Amino acid sequence: MLNYIKGMDISSLDEIEKLGGKFYDKGEEKDLIDILKSYDTNYIRLRLWNDPKSPDGKPYGAGNTDYETTLRMAKRVKAAGLGFLLDFHYSDFWADPGKQRKPKAWEGYNTDQLEQAVYDFTKEMMTNFINEGAVPDMVQVGNELSNGLLWPEGQVPNYGNIARFVSAGIRAVKETCPTAKIMIHLDNGGNNALYREWFDQYINVNKGEDFDIIGLSYYPFWHGTLDDLANNMNDIAVRFGKELVIAEVSMGHTTEDYASYEKLSPEERKGMATKPSLCEKVPFAMTKEGQCEFMAALLETLERVPEKKGRGFFYWEPAWIPLPGSGWATDEALAYIKENGPCGNEWANQALFDYDGNALPALQVIKDYQEK
Repeated sequence: MLNYIKGMDISSLDEIEKLGGKFYDKGEEKDLIDILKSYDTNYIRLRLWNDPKSPDGKPYGAGNTDYETTLRMAKRVKAAGLGFLLDFHYSDFWADPGKQRKPKAWEGYNTDQLEQAVYDFTKEMMTNFINEGAVPDMVQVGNELSNGLLWPEGQVPNYGNIARFVSAGIRAVKETCPTAKIMIHLDNGGNNALYREWFDQYINVNKGEDFDIIGLSYYPFWHGTLDDLANNMNDIAVRFGKELVIAEVSMGHTTEDYASYEKLSPEERKGMATKPSLCEKVPFAMTKEGQCEFMAALLETLERVPEKKGRGFFYWEPAWIPLPGSGWATDEALAYIKENGPCGNEWANQALFDYDGNALPALQVIKDYQEK
């Protein structure tokens, strides 16, 4: 059985630190990873983009998590004695249910070439991390694959191609690092019909390569109630026999604006992802106390999954505090994903640190939790 995970995704940290971001616990400035470890964090998740810069070399932002950046972070994670989850997006920038854009280098590839590219890239990256002493303990083959990957060839309902692409990545992981646990990750953790259809297609219809963990994203303002999450996890744990990990989760600690920290004009700021209309859907207040209550309820929901298959969580970007220069996308990134701005930080009010980098009480809730 997988050891219980109290994980954090701190993919933007390298950029945050370069921009002068600092973190404090009880008034004392400390290294972020040291603070998280002191609150019983035992795993770190880091995303990997293929080539997050424009053809003329301008960065896409949001942490610029190319190989060199992610390797720097991974070495720190391993030096701290923490588990390391490597999250392959198979894109040059964000991959999620609304966008799964091919890397620029793979444009024009046919299905066979895409399958080979996934295998080759995964094998190359895994080999590099291993050779550098940053061996991944867990690997995510694709990110939020609810609607597939490498569109349009791998877009739902092309489940056969999805299985080919994901299986190619899994084979490369198994060949290079047979000890690594392998996760397949969807979003919308409260949507049982999605999980039943997707994994039935992958496992039973298309006979995809075997894997260890089903990862779920669960954001309470987007993905239904905690009861919806519980009903889905309780079903798929038994139906598919895999261990379950909440691969992404967060909850707001304030609705106070942070414009003064970002120093952007109003038309340049995207503002909070959690608009007031979304906050109204969540039965927890967007306060420090509400954040604590939500985390306690989430941990209890994981506890009740049958056969002890609820094996923990990764809090998403708990340290993405608002700083000038650190936003979810640059103009060059928007051109790549063909989206409109504005940019800025959407996530600062959902961190586990306040806008000045002070540790929040929800970290203590996480530390105090003991699996029963």
